[in-house]
Parts: sequence; C-alpha cells; structure tokens
Amino acid sequence: MKPTDSGDPEAKQESLLSHLFELRSRLLWVTGSVLAVMLGLFPFANTLYAWLAGPLMAHLPEDSSMVAIEVASPFLTPFKLVFLLSIVLAIPIILYHAWAFVAPGLYGSEKRLVFPLLVSSSILFYVGMAFAYFIVFPLVFGFFTRVAPEGVAVMTDIGRYLDFVIKIFIAFGAAFEVPVVTLVLVRLGVTTPKKLASKRPYVIVVAFIVGMLLTPPDVISQVLLAIPVWLLFEIGLLLSRLWAPRSLEEDEDAPREKPAGKPRRPWRKKASQVPLSAEEQAMEMGEGEPLEKPEENGDEQDGGTR
Repeated sequence: MKPTDSGDPEAKQESLLSHLFELRSRLLWVTGSVLAVMLGLFPFANTLYAWLAGPLMAHLPEDSSMVAIEVASPFLTPFKLVFLLSIVLAIPIILYHAWAFVAPGLYGSEKRLVFPLLVSSSILFYVGMAFAYFIVFPLVFGFFTRVAPEGVAVMTDIGRYLDFVIKIFIAFGAAFEVPVVTLVLVRLGVTTPKKLASKRPYVIVVAFIVGMLLTPPDVISQVLLAIPVWLLFEIGLLLSRLWAPRSLEEDEDAPREKPAGKPRRPWRKKASQVPLSAEEQAMEMGEGEPLEKPEENGDEQDGGTR
C-alpha cells in the first residue's frame, strides 16, 4: 500500500470524506447491480428451481416428487434462489468496484498482482460450483435414493433441498480457491514452494477434514471435495514455483553457511611478508596482551649501537 501523506487535520478530514463518498457510490452500484439481475431473473424463478432440482428429480422414483412443507415455501424458496443467484452472477461487478476502490492506494507491482488474482478467483469459484452441480450432485443423490430403506418414500422438501445445495456450492466454490491462496502466500513471502511441498501429507489430511466439515455427513461428498482440494493444491504449488519471487528461489537454492569459527586476527601476516616480531608472535599465539618491550636505558642503547 502507498503511504499516506501526513498533512493538516482539515486535509485529512476532506480525504476521509472523499473516501466515504466514493465507498457509498460503489456500494450503491453493487446494490443496484444485484437488484437489476434479480429483477431480470425473477420471472424465471420456478424454471430456475426446476433446473436446480434436476439432479435430484432424475434419481427419484417415478411415484415420488418433492414437497413443500411450509405454507409460503412455494413462493419464498424460488425467491431465495433468485436472490442468491443474483449475487453469484454479480460477483464480477462486485469485485470490479472493490478493485476500483482499492486500486488508487496500490503500487504498480501490487496492481499487477491483485487484478489477475481477482479474475482467476472468480473463474475458479464458478468452476467449483459447476463441478458440484454436474459431478457431485448426481453421485450424491443417486447414492441417497438407492440406500433408502424399503417402504420409505423419498420426498424431499424444496426449502431443505435448497439449503443443502447452497452449502455444497459454497464449499466447492471456496475449495477451488486453493491455487489462489497458495500463490498469494508464496508471493507475499509467508512461505516457499519447497516448504509447502514438504507439508504435502498434512495438506492431504487437512483436505479430508475440511471436506468433512463443509459437506453434509456422507463419505461421497467428503471424498469428492478432498480430492479436488489436493489436486488444486498441487496446481497452486506448480504455479507458485513458476511465479515465485527470485529472492525466494535464491534463498532456497543457496547452501547454508557453516558456523563461523575463531575469527582470524587482522594482524596476522603471510609467510611471504616480513617476519613477525616478538610482540606479534605473542599476539598470534593467543597469549593475551602484547608483550611490552623492556625499558632500556639510554646508555645501554648507546652502548649497543657503538
């Protein structure tokens, strides 16, 4: 983020008010977009619900159908579906306004990183929902209808069915964001691809735990969520190795330095240089303080020189 300039209080207040006004306008645009999409889809509410219930209806017995337990369910349930579908379809608009509000405070390198992540996260969320509808739903509903006890008519309530599929959609949409999360962690320097690869067994265990917590209590949906999470982690790991900062790659490849030993004294001389004096030899041998030269009288020095 760009650092904010410190100015007088009036300038700060004006800057804060301008940000609040811009935030209000962005929120109005987002709300208007969701309402516009919802108004366009509301006439097709029953058709959309019939399409959503298709995977379950395909596996129900011929003499069975879905039921509405509550009085207002035939109206409120399709309305709820249209509202949620409007938010999902308006995700690109919501992310665009969020990006437009935050982008002025980012550096150029941050903008080049954030914008592709927003686009890829939206696409991966839609892919996760499509995976749940076309692959997970037929397997799960086929299993549930086959294991029903004899004499029990499978007649699912439309409201509870909608709640069930919403949980599945959110779980798989969020699970498919694993490559984005992995890449962001590496780009921010929180971890490295080598460290993530060493944690692979733990990631697999966590994937099954997340599948158990986010999906309904059945083994099929848990496994169908855990396996894609693991595969998406591997994809994110591969992308992080390709786009990791060079500094992280150099740190991983650089050999570890050996612990430094006893420091070399700067007064040590090479053998090719002048021979060491008695004082320097004492220092080199590590005997402590340099030897003091004995005091010599001037007469003795004169006598020695004569």
